[in-house]
Parts: sequence; structure tokens; C-alpha cells
Amino acid sequence: MRFKLFPVIALLLFGCSAPQKMRSSTSGNAVPTAISALKFLDEYEIPFGLKYSNTWVGGLSGIDYDRKNNRYYIICDERSATSPSRFYTAAIRIKGNKIDTVQFTGVHTMRMQNGKAFPSLKEGAQEAADPESIRFNPKTNRLVWSSEGDRAERNGRVNIKDPWIWEMDLNGHYLDSFALPRNMHVQTIEKGPRVNGVFEGLGFADNYKTLFVSVEEPLYEDGPRADVEYAGAPVRIIKYDVSTKKPLAEYAYLLDAVAHQPVPDNGFRVNGISEILAINNNRLLVIERSFSIGNAHCTIKIYRADLRDATDVTAMSGLNKNKTYRPISKKLLLNLDSLNRYIDNIEGITIGPRLPDGNFSLLLIADNNFSKEEKTQVFLFEIIP
Repeated sequence: MRFKLFPVIALLLFGCSAPQKMRSSTSGNAVPTAISALKFLDEYEIPFGLKYSNTWVGGLSGIDYDRKNNRYYIICDERSATSPSRFYTAAIRIKGNKIDTVQFTGVHTMRMQNGKAFPSLKEGAQEAADPESIRFNPKTNRLVWSSEGDRAERNGRVNIKDPWIWEMDLNGHYLDSFALPRNMHVQTIEKGPRVNGVFEGLGFADNYKTLFVSVEEPLYEDGPRADVEYAGAPVRIIKYDVSTKKPLAEYAYLLDAVAHQPVPDNGFRVNGISEILAINNNRLLVIERSFSIGNAHCTIKIYRADLRDATDVTAMSGLNKNKTYRPISKKLLLNLDSLNRYIDNIEGITIGPRLPDGNFSLLLIADNNFSKEEKTQVFLFEIIP
């Protein structure tokens, strides 16, 4: 989802402690599967208007780390307005506990099934992509990415476009797609997913055998959106079998209330999931992003979510009223409102390389929406075991 964001804050935060566990990646390096706290280390700002290989660097909406090759994949959420829908590769050099440089090393056009680049909304709304998240699978050497779809009047007609999760090669060519659950089809009536509130987050788990996909806001049939005085709006997290590309289950995650009253009172406000990151087979880091017009900042929270006891709600509807299911449990790790630093529109998260003390790094990336009033930031944290 894109909207204008303003200053927030970041420094040092503690959560509840847990013994550190590790799992092996394909490169043989262990990565953390349990996180008790995050410690802020550094911020790096990518200049506004930066051009790379004749593209405008901005709208960076997802990031993932290829540990074996020390390479980052970063997706751009531009709908082919200035350049075709694309993703970048980058080298992020961490020196000590600081980000020394962020250097873009490649850009790749993402392509439709017919091999052509995606058109812009003006050129072809029915085919245009709305990229949001990207994950690298070292088992297959492929990338998975999500698009939110569309439900809006475009060029004089209402455009209905389903969201998707696609697999592509490292050059952006389409390879395969994940099956879309029946309740995730965009419709002309108020049923199914809300516009600009669908597949925002992706996370591989179980040694890349499963993929979690987060929906940003509640389906229409699951009740109203989060609001200032409404906590507990249910959003769905889908679990997929990577080999069959079919959904295995859906789980309900209950959002916090919108953090701040908008100005005016009836102004735009939102809270939803902007990204997820799997840390083991049943636990995710979940980013909740809240914004209210007229406020000087947005509120970013990172939760540790546990799916072990959650109910499969695939066959259920009306989750806001149905009290027979168990939602995903969640524990707050980091609330950026409690810190003292400007933080913009956080949409990407990944575990990075080890730091000098042996602990792993965590990186966040902010989407500047191609606006001079916002910043493209990369934040570096230490994962405390």
C-alpha cells in the first residue's frame, strides 16, 4: 500500500528472552530462528532521484538476502510509470556495526507470461503489475514475488485485476505461479480483498518447503478495517506448499488499532501488515504499519508471531464476529514510536550477514513512494539472542 508517510523514531529495544536456535542455509551458514530483541545500529539514506541504469531508484518495497553470494534482491513497486516493473540487485557493505555503502549492481525487468515487460496503468491497466514483496529461494535459485492486483476506475472503466504470487528466474522471466485461494479474487462488489490491501508480505519456511503470504488488510467479509478505536481487525496469513504451489492453510492475525487519530477526525487512517519474515517453521516477524493523515509520523511495530496453536480458518468467513477460532499469537519486539529517529515507510525486512560479535544483522528498507517528502532508508539492527 502506498500513502504519504512522515517522521518516526529508532534506537534500542528489548523483548522477552528466548534461547537462540539456528538452522542451516544452503551455503552451510546458520541463521537465527529465535529472536528476543533488536538493537538499532545504523541508518543509511539512498539519495532521492538516484538513477541506476536509466531507471529511477525509489519505491523500494521488499528486500531479501542471498547469503551464499552476499547479494540483496530489492523489488520496486512502481507500476511501470517511468520504467518497466523491476527489481534490483545490490551490495550492502557493513563495516563494523555501520552501513558503509549501498551499491546497486543490477536491474532486471520483470516480465509477463508472454515474455513482454509489464505495461503501465495508462498503457494497459488489465496487465499492469503492482509489485510488493520479493524472496530468494537458494534451493531452486529462483525468486518469488507478489503483486496486489487492482480494483479502481482506470481510463474510464473499472479495472478488476487479481493479486498474484509468481515465481521468476534471476533475470525476471516468468516461470510459475501459486494458486490463488477462492476468497482472494478481486470483485466488483464488497467481497474478497480490499484494493491496495492484499499480498504485501512473503516468507519462506521449513527449509523452503513452505511459503507464508500475508494479506495487508481484512477481507470485506471478515469485517471493517482497523481503526483508532477498533483493535483486533483480522487479516489472513496463507501457508503454501512450495512444490505444489497450492495453499495448505489460512490463519487469522489480529491487528492493533490505528495508532493515532487523523486530522480531521474523518481523514485517512490505516493499519495493516506491510511485510513478514519467517524465522522458523511456525514463527514470523510481522511488520504492522499504521498511518493517520495530519500526524507527523507513522507507527511501525515489529511483532514476533507464533502460528503453532492457530486455527486453520480457510473455510471460515466473518472472522471479526466468529469467536470459535484461535488467532495467531503475537509478542511485540519493537515499537518505533518509543525511539528517537526519523523512520519512513518500512516495507522490507531481511536477515543479513553476521556482525563482528557473531550475532546476525537485520535490515529494514523504507519505500519513499517516489516523493521528495519521504526517504529511501536502510536500517541496520543487531539480532539479540
